[in-house]
Amino acid sequence: MNDKRLIVEWRHIEKAGNTCVRCTDTGVALDTLIERLAKECQPSGWDIRLEETILGMDEIDQSNLILINGRPLESILPEASSGKSHCDSCCEFTGQPTDCRTVTFGGETYESLPESLIREAVCRLATCC
Repeated sequence: MNDKRLIVEWRHIEKAGNTCVRCTDTGVALDTLIERLAKECQPSGWDIRLEETILGMDEIDQSNLILINGRPLESILPEASSGKSHCDSCCEFTGQPTDCRTVTFGGETYESLPESLIREAVCRLATCC
């Protein structure tokens, strides 16, 4: 395996081709960021790819989890932590009260993970950005 390879895996629930609002926003951020980073880092020999893992409803506790080379984003950013908060959008999927993953970093709690946070984690592992 290329030691300059980063696989960014995004896990999320999906039902009838749709996902919750939080995951939708994270997915848009990931698509844009990974496309940009792949181009930015390619001249340095880095191969950065996005893999999407669709979870079943019984795996909702892992929904909106980002793994970078198998490591949770929050383990790459030592000052970050994961938590949970009520998610109205997932309540519609499950038909019951549902808490979904959050990440707290820099004093802010994110329900949808923004490009800047994901980039911070990727760039701590890659030397190309």
